[in-house]
Amino acid sequence: MDSDDLGLFGPGSVTWKVHEEPILIVAGLRSLYLQALHPRAMAGVAQNSRYQTDAWGRLARTATYVATTIYGTTAEAEAAGRRLRTLHARLRATDPFTGEPFRIDDPELLRWVHVTEVESFVSTARRAGLALSDAEVDGYFTEQRRAAALVGLDPAEVPGTAAEVDAYYRRVRPDLRMTREAAETALFLTAPPIPWKLSLPVKLGLHLGPPRWAYFGIAGTAFGLLPSWAHRLYGGLGLPTTALSADLSVRALRLALSAVPKRYREGPLQQAAKERASRLAASAA
Repeated sequence: MDSDDLGLFGPGSVTWKVHEEPILIVAGLRSLYLQALHPRAMAGVAQNSRYQTDAWGRLARTATYVATTIYGTTAEAEAAGRRLRTLHARLRATDPFTGEPFRIDDPELLRWVHVTEVESFVSTARRAGLALSDAEVDGYFTEQRRAAALVGLDPAEVPGTAAEVDAYYRRVRPDLRMTREAAETALFLTAPPIPWKLSLPVKLGLHLGPPRWAYFGIAGTAFGLLPSWAHRLYGGLGLPTTALSADLSVRALRLALSAVPKRYREGPLQQAAKERASRLAASAA
């Protein structure tokens, strides 16, 4: 029954332990910096979306999708996956170097987006101070194969351990490039337009500095958490790349965000999942 369905993961999973962390907002941004380095992935986004004019809407939709796969019922997660697969199946793009047309649901592109996302989630949580054993990290990657299946990937062809993720990155790195689109995306991610609700006071003559500077600090931390090989590819953008300062910053951010009451930092899907888990535990007692 949906009223007792714990979805693809559930309490006790490494996935729920990792995604309990509010610091994953930094991880999501880190994954976007990484994804921009893949020319075809970047072309697919640039040619099929309005990410520069609807950045916050796109972010909200992505966050809702991820939350649904993590905390929704099995039926909700599968329905979200079907909608995404249907959307991707219609989309095409053109390779910026060869001119070759390609499908957005090419498994290589789907795998790149999946790996950069889940690797960013677990590595950011760990560097922020979440205690995770090596076995738990491997468990997280293995669990996330279920999420990969939702977008149409064969779970057996998705890295399921930290060692497999490292090997995957080594294999794909020759395909990555610092293109004009990657540079533009990185700069956009670092200083996007602020939402109108936050920009309104500025338009009224009230100088609202903290939201802009707070976001810039989060973006700088996310960029600083990138692997060293990604920093080398981005090279001359002049963005912060010190791993030590990024580690200190992400730990401080985690402490600050953890101080926010859970009722404010947990979304409705997460709250509903915990309520279902509590009901199930109570009925089994």
